[in-house]
Amino acid sequence: MSDQHSHQSFETRAIHAGNTADPLTGAVVPPIYQVSTYKQDGVGGLRGGYEYSRSANPTRTALEENLAALEGGRRGLAFASGLAAEDCLLRTLLVPGDHVVIPNDAYGGTFRLFAKVVQRWGVDFSVADTSDIEAVRGAVNARTKLIWVETPSNPLLGITDIEAVAGVARQAGVKLVVDNTFASPYLQQPLALGADVVVHSLTKYMGGHSDVVGGALVTADEALGEELAYHQNAMGAVAGPFDAWLVLRGIKTLAVRMDRHSENAGKIVEMLSQHPNVVQVLYPGLPEHPGHEIAAKQMRSFGGMVSFRVRGGEEEAVAVCDRTRVFTLGESLGGVESLIEHPGRMTHASVAGSALEVPADLIRVSVGIENADDLLADLRQALG
Repeated sequence: MSDQHSHQSFETRAIHAGNTADPLTGAVVPPIYQVSTYKQDGVGGLRGGYEYSRSANPTRTALEENLAALEGGRRGLAFASGLAAEDCLLRTLLVPGDHVVIPNDAYGGTFRLFAKVVQRWGVDFSVADTSDIEAVRGAVNARTKLIWVETPSNPLLGITDIEAVAGVARQAGVKLVVDNTFASPYLQQPLALGADVVVHSLTKYMGGHSDVVGGALVTADEALGEELAYHQNAMGAVAGPFDAWLVLRGIKTLAVRMDRHSENAGKIVEMLSQHPNVVQVLYPGLPEHPGHEIAAKQMRSFGGMVSFRVRGGEEEAVAVCDRTRVFTLGESLGGVESLIEHPGRMTHASVAGSALEVPADLIRVSVGIENADDLLADLRQALG
């Protein structure tokens, strides 16, 4: 994060970091530099350091500077998807024979990357309940290079004490990676709590409008940032300029959107907790949630993701998803519109039969920023 923005509030950084006025026209929004290559002033004479847009593009640079500022890091890197960001990170930090500790509740695509891709070239992993510090410590071995954490987790909304796991990582001499997608940097700052790298699916809350796919890595370690940037260029799965521009646009309203997402989610959780057809509500804002106190300590508020289990098992869970009219049945999350899904058959089908398998009666909702009364009425009629 540049010194220029270090003293500013989050909301101000979200709007201004990386968003310098265009020097050619004075445009207050960074232009979409839809360009592949750049004129050189003599061989090797680069204007602003740009030679080819896989290596760097001014629109992507604006986004990457913004990401670093929001997470309190020194280097931000934007990718074509969240999984592209994860792949770059793993191939930068790991070699065959290494070992990673991953959570027992995580995005299905992350598990698939470890189990079906990374493991094939000789990187092993162990699954641990990362909310249990001793379980994390016990899963680390002499070959471990990374501890991977999602908090809140997807889809069971588990909470991990980032500061405590960072202590375990430091003691073991390994790096801590935190997927901050569900919280966003507005609600949670993993680098300040001891994480080495933050991962984002920019598709979700950062973009916020279900119109772009992207990913990001942010680190406070400049040397690690340079290493990641080298691999980003060498591997090439970069964010395109229009995608970068869309995410930058979304980030400007991140703070106000997250406030509304959290407010609406709180009202929905209150209703679900009293509904006779709901047997369990999973939300870190509930006082009875096992991670509530830690979430209250490390998060600004509890976010817009809610999961719940219904009476009637898998068949009824699928039926509830089909009956909503304001909530849209669909994968992904974090957009202004509310979404509902059945993780077991949709986003987490890839973890079926594994240690990460999710309950068949589970429903996950991404609570949007619509009028809360409309959302409540829709869920009530769907639940019957």
